[in-house]
Amino acid sequence: MNKPISVEEADKLITTALYSPVSEACDLSEATNRVLAEDITADRDFPPFHRVAMDGIAIRYDDFHNGCRTFTIQGVQPAGNPPQILEERYTCVEVMTGAVLPIGADTVIRYEDLNRVDDQFDIVVEDIRPKQNVHHQGTDQKIGDILLPAGKYISPADVGILATVGKHQVQVHSLPKIAIISTGDELVDVSETPMPHQIRKSNVHVLSSFLRQLGMTADSFHLNDELNSIRNQLPGLIADYDVLLLSGAVSKGKFDHLPDVLLENGIRPEFHGVQQRPGKPFWFGRNDHTTVFAFPGNPVSTTLCAVRYFIPWFKQSMGIPSQPVQIELGSDVYFKPALTYFVPIELRMEHHKLIGIPHPGHGSGDLANLTRADGFVELPAGQEHHHAGNLYPFHGWRG
Repeated sequence: MNKPISVEEADKLITTALYSPVSEACDLSEATNRVLAEDITADRDFPPFHRVAMDGIAIRYDDFHNGCRTFTIQGVQPAGNPPQILEERYTCVEVMTGAVLPIGADTVIRYEDLNRVDDQFDIVVEDIRPKQNVHHQGTDQKIGDILLPAGKYISPADVGILATVGKHQVQVHSLPKIAIISTGDELVDVSETPMPHQIRKSNVHVLSSFLRQLGMTADSFHLNDELNSIRNQLPGLIADYDVLLLSGAVSKGKFDHLPDVLLENGIRPEFHGVQQRPGKPFWFGRNDHTTVFAFPGNPVSTTLCAVRYFIPWFKQSMGIPSQPVQIELGSDVYFKPALTYFVPIELRMEHHKLIGIPHPGHGSGDLANLTRADGFVELPAGQEHHHAGNLYPFHGWRG
């Protein structure tokens, strides 16, 4: 426990402590960014009828094939009305996009290919194909087909599918109850003017923003660097929440009390320290109810640990695949310490391919440096020279 572990070892320990969601009902209006706990199937064919795909007229193709070019208007078929019946030969029905195809018709001619004279339409082109401009019933999906599988993030497009199949409520995975906890006497609220020796809180807002991207919210708290105060507040938070996201007070300083107080309250430490930069003092532990991610307080370290460890943990808990993409390094990076090195990178499209431009910045306190980056590239330990053109895992934060 006293020796920092590798990034790979940290991954293994974290994935043994996944949250176990249960299924719960969610209103359609609140479903975006939730994770499906049921397969969504088609309750009827898609489309559910032969659907007109162009404004124009509906005819029998055989009439055109047999030489007819002038069709008498029998009626009008607007969208949303029951189908009319095309009863007589050499007649047509005016049809609107989205309308049901009239019974007896099989082909739609668009208005641009027609000339109207009184109550008749003349077809003025010869390139007419049977069944054209008709979106046939069941060509997209058949009744009973799985449209959205369980374990899928619900996107705005998915909400449209849920509405189409009549899901005013949907079964989704429950979300963990999360507390975000900042620490440190030097921190003041965003609305306050800090003294020269103080700074405004930022990590708590970064973590809250990540949670909102994941479709979650959290309660926020603050702990001062006073042992008795931490001992008074922390037990209630451990009891009330499934996940604690802590920022600060986990290094080896005189006022870094969190690891000891967490242990006093039954949180088993899985590791304290990861062989990485930034974020080396990262602490992780749990009991049977609560999982604790205790990130170093420097803002780049907190951001890295959230992106690299917490977000994949959450996605795996929800059954969502969470493999980082591989990005080509845009320039050489030199790093001598035997640590996994996470470098902020900016994504650019060059020569028709996506590459990552490193922006190392000025250390784990350089929060402003992250504003020009899109995430971190993960450079493995044991190499001093990381070559441009090589592929490395990328961990992004822009949604």
